Amino acid sequence: MIFALTLGLVLAVDQSSKALVRIFLPVGKSVNVIGRYIALRQTRNPGVVFGLFSNGNVFLLLIFSSLLIVLLTIYFMRDKKRLRIVDVSLGLICGGAIGNIIDRLLFGKVIDFIDLNFWPVFNLADAAIVVGVALLLYYFLRYYFKGDRREKGGENAP
Repeated sequence: MIFALTLGLVLAVDQSSKALVRIFLPVGKSVNVIGRYIALRQTRNPGVVFGLFSNGNVFLLLIFSSLLIVLLTIYFMRDKKRLRIVDVSLGLICGGAIGNIIDRLLFGKVIDFIDLNFWPVFNLADAAIVVGVALLLYYFLRYYFKGDRREKGGENAP
């Protein structure tokens, strides 16, 4: 349930923000939000995340989508007692991925609009994916090191 709620929220916020940007911010026009540090600038990204793999094609999209489906299937079939942090992180990743896939299917490119002037222009779906991966990495590293200390008789040993 938490997975579905997170995915739905990310998808709704992402698609709504992109619709507002398409309506109110012409492609290429920049509006400073916080001085010269954060601006809104609509760009069309042919790449995957943060403009990477901009020469990518449908084959790359199919690989990423297939990998995501396989990983989710394994997770939901294998683990009946799931953890909230994993559900939230997977919801963030999937919501962001689906948001960008929708853009690619509707417009042929992903709509990006957050410009930090030192990083490639990105969108809320990209941010959700990054936060989701960071949460998942945090969980797995914490889990790994927690298990590692027990085996060595460290502070968390029974």
